[in-house]
Amino acid sequence: MKFTAIFEKAEDWYIGYVEELPGANVQEKTLEEARESLKEAIELILISNRELGDRELAGKEVIKETIEVRIQ
Repeated sequence: MKFTAIFEKAEDWYIGYVEELPGANVQEKTLEEARESLKEAIELILISNRELGDRELAGKEVIKETIEVRIQ
């Protein structure tokens, strides 16, 4: 998966967030730390959303399939 990461320098910090994924944001002292933390934040959000969805669907008859979207 590919996302758009935005990094801003704010005094002694780098603030990073993902354009397409609200809630994925970090604040670190170095740009490299911000990049790594943002990757972790994305992973945790996606895992958490999947687990929450699975719990919500438990016991229901559903069709679950992969869908691909390309945005330019």
